[in-house]
Amino acid sequence: MSTIEQARLFIALWPDNAVRRSLAGYRDAWRWQGRPARVRDDKLHITLHFLGNVPRVRLAELRAALAVPCAVFDLVFGRPAFLPRGVAVIEPLAFPDELRALHAALGKVLRELGLPVESRPLRPHVTLARHAQRAGFPVQELGIVWHVDGYALLESRLESGEYRVLERYPGRECF
Repeated sequence: MSTIEQARLFIALWPDNAVRRSLAGYRDAWRWQGRPARVRDDKLHITLHFLGNVPRVRLAELRAALAVPCAVFDLVFGRPAFLPRGVAVIEPLAFPDELRALHAALGKVLRELGLPVESRPLRPHVTLARHAQRAGFPVQELGIVWHVDGYALLESRLESGEYRVLERYPGRECF
């Protein structure tokens, strides 16, 4: 199938503009050496599930099915790390139960729809750069608090490099 017939999709926590600016500012404070591929400001996010190529005829079904309950919660960032192959990331200090529940609920929906679900456990992080083996992270405290109030279904457009939000799913306060 062609890219006209398929969409390359993922589900993510998508930050508001203030959090995005804070994450970008932290990324810019790193000491980048070599030729790292820094992630553009408009692409900073946390991937919950990568779906890959999905036939566009399934988008309406997928959009409706992904509307799962989502509690509002905070992520406090403060742990820089390197993933394999020189991927520089920032991780939250804790992995809230609300995030675990959201990830599991979305995985259940994807399995029921016959779509792929990553077998590795979720390691929440924001990717700051790739090919960054020689980068150095700042020593100052990060202190970014991301008030997560929902998640989004996104399309990754390979031809333009852009991410396009297809659907936003709001969270709700639980009492």
